[in-house]
Amino acid sequence: MPVFNITGDVDPFLHVSLAKGEKIYCESNAMVMMETNLELKGKMTGGIGAALMRTFANGESFFQQHIEAMRGDGDCLLSPTLPGAMRVLEVGAQQYMISDGAFVAASSGVELKVRTQSLGNALFAQSGGFFITETAGSGQLAVSGFGAMSILEVTPGKDVVIDNAHVVCWDNRLQYEISMTTGSSGGFLGNLINSQTSGEGMVLKFSGTGKILVCSRNRAAFLAWTQSKPA
Repeated sequence: MPVFNITGDVDPFLHVSLAKGEKIYCESNAMVMMETNLELKGKMTGGIGAALMRTFANGESFFQQHIEAMRGDGDCLLSPTLPGAMRVLEVGAQQYMISDGAFVAASSGVELKVRTQSLGNALFAQSGGFFITETAGSGQLAVSGFGAMSILEVTPGKDVVIDNAHVVCWDNRLQYEISMTTGSSGGFLGNLINSQTSGEGMVLKFSGTGKILVCSRNRAAFLAWTQSKPA
């Protein structure tokens, strides 16, 4: 099985070692360097329908990069689009839900499946609208977050509320719902007004047992800040 390792402290690389015949796939333009024993191809993973669904669900490119050790063992370096931390997850006994733009790479035994979510979550989510990406199979999965990344543990009776834009991925055993406020009263209109006047955006409320990966930066807020600055 390909071996994934994070190398570097600031804006790290994903270092992948492949034995002859092994292969991985990654987000478009993620490949930084690869040894000559490896071969790079652009493919529609799972066919046209699956590629379209993943594009809508997770903000991925229609074509993904597939790297295979064709002529012998070899290493490659990958990098996410946005600056920030990466984390390697073991997929198999545990599966994950992935937020927009968090996917970096996976071994060939990991599948990214698209499933529908509830109408309420679809209307307010930043995780693909009516669709969201979930892992299947087994192997290693690399995800990235904008800024630093941390793991939160959710246990029964200790639910957590997280700003939607800071969620990278989460254990698919967790229950989640989307809200416009951390409060429980005020009604839809009141919560909407409070969200706009306080600067509070959509939040995800998690319950159950499992872990969540969160990042320190908000992509949308950072982009808005850069656009507000004079040239």
